Amino acid sequence: MVTDDKAIVPTAAATPHRIVIVGGGAGGLPLAAALGDKLGRHGKAAVTLVDRAETHVWKPLLHEVAAGRMDATAHDVDYLAVAYWHDFRFRQGAVEGLNRARRELKLSSVDDDDGRQILPERIVPYDTLIFCVGSTTNDFGIPGVAACAISLDTPLDAERFHRRLLAAAVRADGEAAEGRTSHVDIVIIGAGATGVELAAEIRQTTRTHAVYGLDKLDPARDIHLTLLEAAPRILPQLGERIAKAATELLGRLGIAVRTNERVVAVDEEGVHTADGATLRADLIVWAAGIQAPPLLAKLDGLEVNRANQLVVTASLQTTRDPDIFALGDCAAAPWLGRGKEGALVPPRAQAARQQAALLVRTMRARLGGKPLPEFHFRDFGSLVSLGELSAVGNLMGRLIGGSMLIQGLIARAMYASLYKLHQASIHGYFRVALDTVGRFLRRRMEPRVKLH
Repeated sequence: MVTDDKAIVPTAAATPHRIVIVGGGAGGLPLAAALGDKLGRHGKAAVTLVDRAETHVWKPLLHEVAAGRMDATAHDVDYLAVAYWHDFRFRQGAVEGLNRARRELKLSSVDDDDGRQILPERIVPYDTLIFCVGSTTNDFGIPGVAACAISLDTPLDAERFHRRLLAAAVRADGEAAEGRTSHVDIVIIGAGATGVELAAEIRQTTRTHAVYGLDKLDPARDIHLTLLEAAPRILPQLGERIAKAATELLGRLGIAVRTNERVVAVDEEGVHTADGATLRADLIVWAAGIQAPPLLAKLDGLEVNRANQLVVTASLQTTRDPDIFALGDCAAAPWLGRGKEGALVPPRAQAARQQAALLVRTMRARLGGKPLPEFHFRDFGSLVSLGELSAVGNLMGRLIGGSMLIQGLIARAMYASLYKLHQASIHGYFRVALDTVGRFLRRRMEPRVKLH
């Protein structure tokens, strides 16, 4: 759903300060909602959220969408509805350019599924501009990745993988019914959180697929899952204890884990590694690296690093324009207090959430002419989902005096609570509680996995 959308034109009368947020993800949408509540509702600022999509799906859920455990349409959030509830405006369109001298953002036209134009190119003026456009997959220029592998960057990518997974399983089941030897080979390149979580979800959802009529397919025997990682261990960005626990759990699920395996090419035959091995694959997922969208490197001279991230100061202001801020995966923010020169805040959802909370205070200080606060990242630990009934991770904080490894049902419950906290930042706790109860009551009326 889109709206006819014209640029905001200043009038002779005093106009509210114009805050434009680009990107409605884990940081951008809660930020827009909070600023709309605190500033927009009281006429202190005009808050606008810009995103190329019509709806929001929390990105950490995409591995569940890809495996089929979750229907993206049942968990998406309509930007226009949230804008109405929280007193901000939504403008759909991809960013095409930036004019810092004129303080103008250029948006692309918007077309429908048949290619017909709904909205033309538009100009959105701003006084304060905030980028929180997240990250995309980085294929490092490896041949064949773009053509032969799927990356889980968007809900459409996740749904495309799910359809291919179902088709491969049905095809293998049909071949087995005819007495032929058949199996499905899935290779996931990159054993970070996305790769590990996807492998575990696929193993568990394919077991459920068999219950719904794939009579000849034995998921444990006929669906082969291989996780490749170039580093010496999986989950290289997280602690070694988490990696060890996750490796043991993946082994119990029958998932082959191959570390120190650098991929040099991907083609229709499969995945080719630096040591000369070729892994046959019916489905290939690339989850080996991330970078900020390349567009950021073309924004009217703003400073970016090698990963296309906007370089920002401790106040999250870009180094070359104090009227432009950045947060989340697209921002190269200094990790104050880390003790290591040049350390950057890690690209995690919890960092984006904390930065969004800081920017609410920042905007109020900016409007009041007060000094801007600095961002100090607090690492509360990491959790990795390993299916419906398990997770592994560590908690960090003052209460436990360091870090504590957790796993199993407790870790899974805590992992699920992260999504509930994200929902609460948009809808409020009361609505989230009602939605949770409603979904629980409907569970027996719905299949356990998406079957189409």
